Amino acid sequence: MSTEVLSVRVRKELKRKAEELGLDLRAIVERALEEEIRKEKVRKFKKIVDNALEGMHLTEEEWVRAVRESRSER
Repeated sequence: MSTEVLSVRVRKELKRKAEELGLDLRAIVERALEEEIRKEKVRKFKKIVDNALEGMHLTEEEWVRAVRESRSER
């Protein structure tokens, strides 16, 4: 896995406290970025589903029920 340098500015006090506590800033930043990426993907997917449901004139519950029924028919 390749890496890339990311440079950010944070308040001095935050950095000092993190260093005092021996926190792994790289790991914290990576986890935070992964979480935000996951949240954004979910948000975008939900928006796509909502737009599709509007076009089909179905509620979310009706759509979920239809998918479940389709799966049980297999």
